[in-house]
Amino acid sequence: MPIKIADSLPARAVLESENIFVMTEHRAMTQDIRPLRIGLLNLMPLKIVTETQILRCLSNTPLQIEIDLLQTETYQSSHTPEDHLLTFYRTFHEIRDKKYDGFIITGAPVELMDYEQIDYWQEICEIMEWTKTHVHSTLHICWGAQAGLYYHYGIPKYELPEKMSGVFEHKVLFPKENLFRGFNDVFFAPHSRHTEVRQADIEKDARLRLLSVSDEAGVYIVEAKYGRQIFVFGHSEYDKNTLKEEYLRDQGRGLSPIIPKHYFPGDDPSCEPSMTWRAHGNLLYTNWLNYYVYQTTPYYLDRSFE
Repeated sequence: MPIKIADSLPARAVLESENIFVMTEHRAMTQDIRPLRIGLLNLMPLKIVTETQILRCLSNTPLQIEIDLLQTETYQSSHTPEDHLLTFYRTFHEIRDKKYDGFIITGAPVELMDYEQIDYWQEICEIMEWTKTHVHSTLHICWGAQAGLYYHYGIPKYELPEKMSGVFEHKVLFPKENLFRGFNDVFFAPHSRHTEVRQADIEKDARLRLLSVSDEAGVYIVEAKYGRQIFVFGHSEYDKNTLKEEYLRDQGRGLSPIIPKHYFPGDDPSCEPSMTWRAHGNLLYTNWLNYYVYQTTPYYLDRSFE
């Protein structure tokens, strides 16, 4: 939470120059507080696993949050018990008249398909268009980030020669960006994908700002509309064993998956992996919630955002 100090205290300028979040007394007195309304469009097959991972990251904050779990209507997962979906999930037509402070669009195992070939692509397009007028800030993850950049800005994806799987080192390009408050200069995050977007395409579009990259994994975080749209191409929400389970699953299918890079000690899958990205993952979600949602969202959500 922010430090509240007197408007004219000399320390205010110093702290702000160090990227410390300071709230003046005047601003604190005029703030009204209510629970944040967050929508989570879960496109992953193992919905219970994904929702648990993301909710764990969202819960690492003192803010009150109300979550709506959403699934596509044009395609229903066969990997999640139907009673779970019926009990906890809603579809877009059920919530389309609601306004949200924040909205998350997850990845999906459809990277190697053209967007237009995906069964639920038109529904995803409708939802992404709706976020422009019904959501204050939308966080797109992995395939959701690729799809979002393609739909909103025409940024193409490219198939990789081999799967990008592992835990990679990243650098922050704008250290004073609110999303990176508390980050180290270098941090780690997992990736698990077959396609990529390219830095050159991002840099050609003045509407987009590249915030973080990896020498090995490429583009990591892109921002648009001053934080109204954020695109994250890794999986900072992953649990310690998620990459291991993906690797073993692909082996069990008779595939020849690459060993996730920089993950198992000595690249030995028989060794227990170390989790080197938990702090980064928590900060990424809490910074998004605090600085891109809570601090800037309108108090009355029934008014239009645009």
